[in-house]
Amino acid sequence: MLTQVSTTKAPAAIGPYSQGIIANGMLFASGQIPIIPETGEIAQGDITVQAGQVMVNIGEILKEAGTTYENVVKTTCFLADMADFAAFNSVYEKYFTGKPARSCVAVKELPKNVLCEVEVIAVL
Repeated sequence: MLTQVSTTKAPAAIGPYSQGIIANGMLFASGQIPIIPETGEIAQGDITVQAGQVMVNIGEILKEAGTTYENVVKTTCFLADMADFAAFNSVYEKYFTGKPARSCVAVKELPKNVLCEVEVIAVL
């Protein structure tokens, strides 16, 4: 059985997908970009500002699903510029203290020209 996760405290899905799906005791969360849920605007600033907003958005989806950052087993991180890797890590490590498995890649372009996007898989 699949259960959709939805919260108004994280950006709404803007396409044919959900914020997350729960299946077999696991949360599979869609990638989050630095949209401020209350305004729908992109958090303005450098990679640390945008990564911070992404982490807040992820936290709200985790919370809605009944889990926490500590239960994240895998993240996939997308950066617009690999030169931001160290600064991104300085934000990332404050949230993912359990050091989940991770992939981090630079991509040509991200939605709305943001600097980063992160998706997670967590145990409930």
